Order: sequence, then structure tokens, then C-alpha cells
Amino acid sequence: MNFLPWGTLFFSILWASVVAAIPSRTIDTRASSPFVGTSGSGFVVNGSSLKYIGTNVYWLPTLNTNEDIRNTLANISALGIKVVRLWAFNDVETIPVNGTWLQLVQNGTVSVNNGPNGLQKLDTVIQLAEEQGLYVILSLTNNWDPVSLSNTTRPRNYLSNNYGGMDTYVRQFGLQTHDEFYTNPSVLTSFLNYTTQVVSRYVNSPSVFSYELANDARCNSTLPASATCTTETITTWHATVAAHIRSIDPNHLISSGVGGYLCPDCPKLYPLTAPAPPVTSPAPGKKKRSQAKPVTKKQILREESERKRRNREVAKRAGTLVEDGVRVRGRWVSTATKRQQSSTSGSLYDGSYGVDSQDISNIPDIGFSSFQLFPDQQSYGPDDPNVPSWQSIEQNGAQWITTQAQSAAAVGKPAVLTAFGLVTQANAPDFVPFNSTVAPFASENLAKRQSTLGYGVTDQQQATTYTTWLNTGIASGLNGIVQYQWGQSGLTAEPGTTITPTTTTGESPTPSSPGETPTPQQTTGESPNDGYAITGTNTVQQILGNSAQSIAAD
Repeated sequence: MNFLPWGTLFFSILWASVVAAIPSRTIDTRASSPFVGTSGSGFVVNGSSLKYIGTNVYWLPTLNTNEDIRNTLANISALGIKVVRLWAFNDVETIPVNGTWLQLVQNGTVSVNNGPNGLQKLDTVIQLAEEQGLYVILSLTNNWDPVSLSNTTRPRNYLSNNYGGMDTYVRQFGLQTHDEFYTNPSVLTSFLNYTTQVVSRYVNSPSVFSYELANDARCNSTLPASATCTTETITTWHATVAAHIRSIDPNHLISSGVGGYLCPDCPKLYPLTAPAPPVTSPAPGKKKRSQAKPVTKKQILREESERKRRNREVAKRAGTLVEDGVRVRGRWVSTATKRQQSSTSGSLYDGSYGVDSQDISNIPDIGFSSFQLFPDQQSYGPDDPNVPSWQSIEQNGAQWITTQAQSAAAVGKPAVLTAFGLVTQANAPDFVPFNSTVAPFASENLAKRQSTLGYGVTDQQQATTYTTWLNTGIASGLNGIVQYQWGQSGLTAEPGTTITPTTTTGESPTPSSPGETPTPQQTTGESPNDGYAITGTNTVQQILGNSAQSIAAD
């Protein structure tokens, strides 16, 4: 059945009701309140400002025991981390025999699991997080939901893209394009129903930091985008769902979860309003506060060019710049490096993903600006041939952070880097891109990809880059920075669940002599690793702990 004509009409009517309603508000809390709110461009809770370091634990509700959940959260809290971000969805197309699942999406119908291996498991996570003094960002769906086309030994829910999501709805409702998730009335109604059931559980829970509408929403995913999907499509969906949540829950912040892609030249549904001119001069000794300006393409090109110029000067002074090009008017030498390389950042700023982060952030019900940073999945600028490739990644990432801070300041809301990660050589065999189910650098695939040996940065390069990004974020005024992802060992392993055995402790269950009681064996495992986990990586944990102290003192 073709839903498009009615779907378009339905969505137009729904959108008209949103924009025609009394303007919604973000949660602005200046008085003492246990719920996290905003005051201007900052977070406040219990009457005090809040800046934080966080970590991603998408898999936390899938752990097999409450004790494992408690220990994981306790280890995170011990570093001074204040916020965890996790998946508050787990869509299945058939009910699994074992493990956690939250919603069955099958043949155009949905059924929410309110049992102990369903939303009650999420209740436990929220409760235990509160015991540890942690706040939780609850992400409600995922842009990435690829179907595995090959046999895999990974358990369900091991990868972050194996929890269902937008394309599960699209497939099970008999649709064809990814963006029909945003516009089809039946899908939208089903998603809003699930959202209602999650949000209504936690209206009075102060440990919920925010409801994140979706992880990295875009026009496209594994399923293609239609020709009609634009930035306005994605922005409209965010406004609709945010207004729905606000009608249920007046206490909590709402966030988008987008990747941060900007489109200075795209039409805006929520244009920035020009600030009123000051009516008085600043007091003696006080500087006039400058008004943050929105990001422009001209600015981006200028900053990229300036960064390359600085790197060339450093290379010249160090004697590492090869000057064998053509002398121009006797004033400078063109190097033998990639001068033909484009200086544009392409999809970051042209709206091709259907995302205009500034417009989404300016939706009244959206409480803060969100963005992500994953150089192994997305280019954040051209490589600079004057520095090693990992330093280009480091510098492009730092520039992305300052650009996002500027964009959020122009909107006048807090800014949060909700996920960042960089794959190391040690983690490369486990790395699976978000829109894939295949680990391209796993040992079974390397014979076909010899040129990729040595993929990833070294541990030291990762540590240096993370330190730079965290320091840049703090200096730029980010209100929250969330690493992706936490790693935990010593977890209870059970067959058919996300945590599978990696270590066996205890003696053999077979008695060594007649009448002796056998000691049962206990099996433990590690948390999922999609190439970013920091299991046993004390250096990264120390960096996060140091940054938690720095941002709290900022």
C-alpha cells in the first residue's frame, strides 16, 4: 500500500498544529530544582551550574545482572564522570529467546515489552544511576540499523547498530526509503506511542538528563533517501517529536542527538532572530560583550586556509617542508605536496545529509545543541600534507569542536559533544562502521585487504588527540563532552545474551575425590566493543578523569 499521499497530508496537518500552537519553551531553571535545566547558555541543577564529562554505554540495559550494572556505573562515577548516554530502545522483529528487548516491530504492528527483560530493565538502570549520582541521556532511536548479509558470531545487541531503529520501522511497515520514518503517519504514530511509554515512566526522575530524539538522524541510512528529503524534513520531525514529549513531561530537557552537520545556505524553519541593539553603554572597566555569529561557509574556508598556512610555517622552520615547486614572483615557493586538494569540507556544511543542526537547535523545545565527532566514519576536513595524518585528524576535530561551540552560542543554548571516538590499531580488528555489520580489519578479512594493515592510530596518538579535543571543548565553552565508549570487564556471561564468556574462574565441576563437593565454574565476559571501547585502557580513563576535574572547575 502506498501511504505517501495521505502521509504527506497527515504530516502537513501535524506540522501546522505544531507551529500554530503556543510557542513551547526549553526548560529554564534558575531556582533550586533537582531536574537539570538551562539558564541562558548553561546547564543548572539544584541551583548550581553544571558542566560535565560523560561516556557512552549503549549496552548497559543488556547486562545480565543488576550487580554488573551497579559495578559498571560505580566505576564510571569513580572517575568524576557525571553523565552516561545509552540506548532507551531495543527493537526486535521477532521475540528473542534470551536477553533484553523493549519493543516488537512486526508486519506493521508494534508491541512494547513492559516485563523484567523489557522496560523494567531500563527502570533498573535509571535507579542504579541515581544511586551513583549519575545522570542519564536516553536516546530513543537510531539512524543506523543495517541488516547483516553474512554469518556472524556476534551476539545480538553487541554492536550499537544492532538494536533496531528507524529502518526496522521502515522495513516492517512495508516502506522503501529511510526518510519515510519521518513522514509516514503510521510509523510516526507508532514511534510516538513508544516515546510516550518511555517518557511517562520517568517524568519525576531527576536522574534523567535529557530525552535524545534519535542518534545521528539523517535522510539516508542503509536504506536510501527519497528525492524529497531535505533539511526541513528532519527539522520538522524533531519539532514534532519534541513537542509531543513536552506535552507529557514538563521537567526534563529534550535534545536532538544529530551529528552536528550545518547548512548556512539552507532555508530555516527556525531562523535566528537579530539581537536588539544595546540601550546603554557598558559600565566603566567592563568590556562590551560580543554577539556570537552563526557559522558561514566563508569562515570555514578561511579557517582551513589559515590552519594550513600555520602548519606550512611550522614545517619550514623545522626543515621538514619539501620546497621543490614553482617560485612565484620570487616571494614564496609552492611545495610538492597536495596543493590541488580541495579546501572545502563538503557534506559537513551543504545539507546533503538532510541535517541543519543550527535550525534544529533553535527549535523552542530543544534544550541544547548536540554534535558528534568520529573521524573514522566521517571526514571533518581535508588532510593537511604538512603534518602527519593523525595530526590532521586532531586539528580538524578541534576545529569542528570550536565551530560547533560557535553555532550553539549563536542560538544561545548549551552545547554538548554527545559522542567522540578514534579507532586505535589495537581496536582496529573489532572496528565496525555504524552503517555496516562487517569488521573490515578483522583477521578473516585482512587477506583481502592487505593495504589496510596498520589501520588506526597508536595508543599514544589517541591519548594526545583526546586530550586536545577535551581541552579544546572546555576552552570553547562546551557544557558537556561525552566519550564513546566505555568498556567493562568481569561481567556475568550467559549463553544467548550480549555478554558471552571470555574468562572461566573456579575449579572444575567434577569432584577430585568421592564425596567432595565440586566448585562451580563461573564465566565472565567483557562489554561490547565496536572498535571504540576503552576496556582496560587506563590512560584514556585517566584523561577523562582529569578532564572531569577541569570542566567542573571551569
